[in-house]
Amino acid sequence: MPIVFWLTLGGLLAVFFTLAAYATLAERKISAYIQDRVGPNRVGPKGLLQPLADVLKLVFKEAFQPSSTYRLLQIAAPVLMVALAMGAVAILPLSPHLRLFDGSIGLLYLLGVLSMGVYGISLAGWATGSKYSLLGGLRSGAQMISYELALGLALLSVLLLTSFLLPDANPLAPQAIVEAQRQGWFVFLNPIGFLVYVVAAFAETNRAPFDLVEAEQELVGGYHTEYSAIRFGAFFVAEYMNMITASALIATFFWGGYLGPFESWVGVSGWPIVWQNVWGVSWLLLKTLFWAFVFIWVRWTLPRFRYDQLMRIGWKVLLPLGIANLATLAGILLLIS
Repeated sequence: MPIVFWLTLGGLLAVFFTLAAYATLAERKISAYIQDRVGPNRVGPKGLLQPLADVLKLVFKEAFQPSSTYRLLQIAAPVLMVALAMGAVAILPLSPHLRLFDGSIGLLYLLGVLSMGVYGISLAGWATGSKYSLLGGLRSGAQMISYELALGLALLSVLLLTSFLLPDANPLAPQAIVEAQRQGWFVFLNPIGFLVYVVAAFAETNRAPFDLVEAEQELVGGYHTEYSAIRFGAFFVAEYMNMITASALIATFFWGGYLGPFESWVGVSGWPIVWQNVWGVSWLLLKTLFWAFVFIWVRWTLPRFRYDQLMRIGWKVLLPLGIANLATLAGILLLIS
């Protein structure tokens, strides 16, 4: 593979790891502001070195492992979670001329990676030999399967719009989805699909108010109860990388991805490729950071659902809404075609 690919991949992973690290600091700062507290402000100027201190603490802590655990599987689970969190990043188109994954099955690859996330959590819950961890893993399996159906329906509506607006393009390619939004961001053309996707994304990332797989009041800590030191840190990194990835995917599928406002007016297409790449990456990063803030904001605003409420929303609200939205959108496009 060309060296440009490896440089782009390395840079993208470095950015995502950095964003995941500082998302923890942002979460603590924003939650402190919401709760009228100060937040971390001791390590480095304004607390900016707090993520580094947290990493060093986890690296040098002793990794405790109960005797009842399946050692190999317990070690494999956090590794799998981090690998899957990194794998979903590959399909993101960063600009019209800068992307890693140029295949014809981009969205199918994404759905495959997202659906495998349940294995990491379920494996972690089962391998530790704890009833609380096992319950957290089982909850995760039921939750992610339930909301993947609604998420898939929302993506089908995106594919439908892409194939209508760009009939000659491959709708499974993320690049084509972004280019189709030059005629209007899908958040405006497909608002119901956007709403369904966002709620399902919150559930898929196990973020509050859908964090039933951890629920410390009920399950001590959920699937990672018996994890400590760097192994717990791997789950922590995976959670925040999943949040950043989900934010980037929302920006890509519904908010125009690397497209900025007034592109035709400022003549971006006539710029040198380097500056087009800077423009695209900057807008995608800005939109991703905004949605990461929304994820944090919601966590510290809404209380956790009961488990029956969580399942009811997935099966009785989002799934019918996703089906109705897809059928309505298909009918409208058929009438105007």
